[in-house]
Parts: sequence; C-alpha cells; structure tokens
Amino acid sequence: MGKRKIIEINEELCNGCGQCILSCAEGALKIVGGKAKVVSDIFCDGLGACLSGCPTDALKIVEREAPEFDEKAVEEHLHKMKAAVKKPEPVACGCPSSQIRTFQPSACDTANTPKTQRGVSSLSHWPVQIKLVPPTAPFLKGASLLVAADCTAFSYPDFHDLMKGKALMIGCPKFDDAEAYVAKFAEVFKTADVKDVTVAIMEVPCCSMLPRIVQAGLDMSGKKVPVKQIVIGTSGRILSEG
Repeated sequence: MGKRKIIEINEELCNGCGQCILSCAEGALKIVGGKAKVVSDIFCDGLGACLSGCPTDALKIVEREAPEFDEKAVEEHLHKMKAAVKKPEPVACGCPSSQIRTFQPSACDTANTPKTQRGVSSLSHWPVQIKLVPPTAPFLKGASLLVAADCTAFSYPDFHDLMKGKALMIGCPKFDDAEAYVAKFAEVFKTADVKDVTVAIMEVPCCSMLPRIVQAGLDMSGKKVPVKQIVIGTSGRILSEG
C-alpha cells in the first residue's frame, strides 16, 4: 500500500451514462445504482483513459493511498467478465418474450388494406430486446439492422417509418449491461452477415454510449459494415442524421 495516482468519481456530477466503462480497458468501472463506481482499486491503473469519455467531468485523477495496480488480477477479472456474457441464449420454447416470430403479411392482407389506413405496424419480428435476440435469429440474416434506444420509440412519432425494411434491436445504454451488449453485437455481426446498421438515439448524454457499444461490437467482430446514426430530440424531432 502506498500513494499512487487513481481515479476518483464525483457522484454528484455523474449522470450514470456509462461512457467511462467502455473507455476503461481494465474493466475497473461499473454502474451501480445509476452511478459509476470503481470495482476495485487494484484494477485501476490511474492512467485516466476513462476521463475523455465523461461528458460531465465527474472523473478525475487523484493521488492517494491505494493498493498497487495488479495486472494479473485485471486479466482474471476480464476473463470472468467475458465468461459472464457468453451464457447460452435462452431457449425459444420457454418464456413467450423470447420466442422467435416473424410477421409476414399475406398477399390477401396487403391487397385488402386501404392505402390510407393508419396504425399498421412495421415490426417484422419478435423478440426485439437486445438481450433476448439470439445472434442466430433468422430475421437478422443479411438484414439492415436498426439498433434503437428504448426512449426513441416514445419520442419520435414516425418511429415505424424508421423500422420499415429493418430488423429491430432495442435497449437502454444507461441501465442495461454495456459489456454484454458489446459481446452480443460482436456475435451478431460475426454470425448474421448484417448488411448495414442504423443507430437511433436520444439527444441526452446517456444515449450517446449506444453507438459506441455497436461500434465496439463491430470492431470485436472484425467485420466492416456501414453504420448510420440518427439523433432524436426530446421534443420528438430528428436533430441529426448521417
């Protein structure tokens, strides 16, 4: 035990966005109760790679009494983290929320639907939650993928227009498991031969982690897929697209 540089988190400034977690290669940070926390001092190298990922400047490097950085412990910690996110996919015959279904309207349905009729869903499959969609789902094969933050569907009135012709995966980058999502998308990109990806997020800071999660999964997979980002304002308008 001795004085060394280490990360300190100001909980009053922390908004729980989780961006620092993706910037920390040692896995020293996690979200607990909506705030970033240091998992263990021995996992933090004190170099401050996580500082640039914080939009509220809640993180800083201080010098204080702390155990030495333990590289071997970090390796074991990261190994456990990877093992934890590689659990078998839920069997589709269990809970109805995980049963794979596709919705293909028949020619008769299409012919008898008035062109002016409102309220027709563009959803083509089930499930849609990121954690429930298996990488081997048939609707992902060769698909254009829409990865959307949960709140976008409630804020953007024409959300179903974004869904047209796309396979949908939704989740919350603030409250869900970011590391598990990175691993899930890596498997999706490796397995499904996805054609392109659109990431729809809200303008709030915590949402900005979702494109980084998708990109981290893409980098991990070694695939090259075009990625487009849409930012939706809290007023329900598209603020940027590209």
